[in-house]
Amino acid sequence: MSFGDAEPGATNGGDPALAMRQLLERISLADETGLDVFGVGEHHRPDFPVSAPAVVLAAAAARTSRIRLTSAVTVLGSDDPVRVFQQFATVDQISDGRAEIIAGRGSFIESFPLFGYDLDDYEALFEEKLELLLALQEDERVTWSGSLRPSLDDRGVYPRPVQARIPISIAVGGTPASVARAGRLGLPLVIGIIGGSPDRFAPLAELYRTVGTESGHDPAALSVGVSSIGFVADSARTAAAAFSPAYARVMTQLGRERGWGPVSAAHVEQTLGPDSALVVGDPPAVVDRILSEHEMFGLDRFLLQPDIGGLPHDRVMRAIELFGTEVAPAVRTALAPVDAERTARGARGRSG
Repeated sequence: MSFGDAEPGATNGGDPALAMRQLLERISLADETGLDVFGVGEHHRPDFPVSAPAVVLAAAAARTSRIRLTSAVTVLGSDDPVRVFQQFATVDQISDGRAEIIAGRGSFIESFPLFGYDLDDYEALFEEKLELLLALQEDERVTWSGSLRPSLDDRGVYPRPVQARIPISIAVGGTPASVARAGRLGLPLVIGIIGGSPDRFAPLAELYRTVGTESGHDPAALSVGVSSIGFVADSARTAAAAFSPAYARVMTQLGRERGWGPVSAAHVEQTLGPDSALVVGDPPAVVDRILSEHEMFGLDRFLLQPDIGGLPHDRVMRAIELFGTEVAPAVRTALAPVDAERTARGARGRSG
């Protein structure tokens, strides 16, 4: 996944046009190396220039053949569900059925005043608009009413996607109420692990599965993914040395906005390890980390963000190559027996 970083001090010079071209090259490489999915984030600020993920994904759809293409995330509370559906249905048509949506409330708030929404309605906006987005999946003509968005009275919404339904997941940070919502709806969950030890997020996966099962959803269909910031290189030393200054620059900039002090590359490097939120290392270390989190969460998907801070394009391309040709195959091989048993348990449960 990527935000298309173009921060001042980045190796792309903070040039959003160059960052966008590089992002499309990275998605193409991820497709060529056999990765399963690429996610593109939505922000409304100069350092993360992707404000319209569907446009980027449509461009990527035209130059890829098999990789699934998703937002990561769509800030649904400040968008219109009808337009979101139409845009991703269009991506689905261009890609021949490879579009997905990861919907979330967003960790930045710039989009809400930009589009005229009251932050006091932050939670209610997401809840209501998610309800409408899910309704749009079910029928070509929709009748729906809410309090924060104008109602629909038997209106047709086009185009329709190639898939019967565009997969919609819910992204969460650490809020149990958001996790429980995903469980009640039976929607796939994606946990963003930005800080802290990964094991502190494990209870969220347990809560999701408990609520989902109690809400009548098939336990085998309840899917958990995580997204992590990280980097892969040929050696652990190379990975840490490349990643740490870029990550420190981003965190220092965010600290100026959010009230914490500067972060040094040396400090970042000292925090790296198996208990860190950051997934940084050579391919065997990253494989071990993913397998550890699979055991911890029962993962169905792992998303890595390797280009934070505008790392050099050639190094990011190498990271994607290693992730696709060494990390992912090793993880798939290690988990094949586990996934086969999970599938068998699900089949037994459904037949019973």
